Amino acid sequence: MGCGSGGGGCACAAKADATATETAVARVNGVPLHAADETLDMETLRQRACTELLRQRAQLNGLLAADDQPATDGAISVAATAAIDQLLEQEIQVPDPDETACRRHFAANPARFAAGERIQLRHILFAVTEGVNVVALRRRAETTLIELRCGDAAAFAAAADKFSNCPSSQQGGDLGWLQASDCAPEFARDVFGGSEVGVLPRLVHSRHGLHIVEVLAREAAEMPPFETVRAAVAQTLRQQTWITATRQFMSLLAGQAQLEGVDLNAAPEPLVQ
Repeated sequence: MGCGSGGGGCACAAKADATATETAVARVNGVPLHAADETLDMETLRQRACTELLRQRAQLNGLLAADDQPATDGAISVAATAAIDQLLEQEIQVPDPDETACRRHFAANPARFAAGERIQLRHILFAVTEGVNVVALRRRAETTLIELRCGDAAAFAAAADKFSNCPSSQQGGDLGWLQASDCAPEFARDVFGGSEVGVLPRLVHSRHGLHIVEVLAREAAEMPPFETVRAAVAQTLRQQTWITATRQFMSLLAGQAQLEGVDLNAAPEPLVQ
């Protein structure tokens, strides 16, 4: 049997379109996380979903008024923020690590607590900016890296002058002597704490883009006595425990909830801020 249609078009099709629009809105227990005409990336959706899960649990536990209103723009009320903080404090208990655990972690992660390491390096930055073709940029960076691995000192300086998007290109890419604290954390993790000297055999990634890095010299870090960094070691272990406990708590809440349009199981870290 066909559906009736008038001048306004097919009523069944209009109903199907309306249903599709509803389905496209991500929800937690029926509460929308964004406006119907808004499209969000998955990371933002997960963040909002976690916040809404916690807001609803705070209401269930009597920490937040039942008439507190959810928001579709990601901004919850001041009362909800305070209630979520109280909820996490009640639900997530982080014991102080004992002496044995602290010493074991200190011994297993010497580079994390060593101080004073310095590296003399130069680099060529292929900046990732709005509108740039990342595939073509990477291809050019990789080709340049291969060429420089077989080149000499003059070749690196010439390539820096030609390609680098860093002001250091005027000095052949030379950045001088640096400590890890002078660099973006993701850059420092890939360059410091090793023994490699010369042009690194890989591109180094940072928030600024892709780097070809040449280590000219290294000065080793000094390992401090355990007693001087015990507080930092303990704080690191507490943070790791908190992350694990928060992930477990969020998994519990997600397992008890009806989620639409968002997958919290794919989140690598707890999205609680």
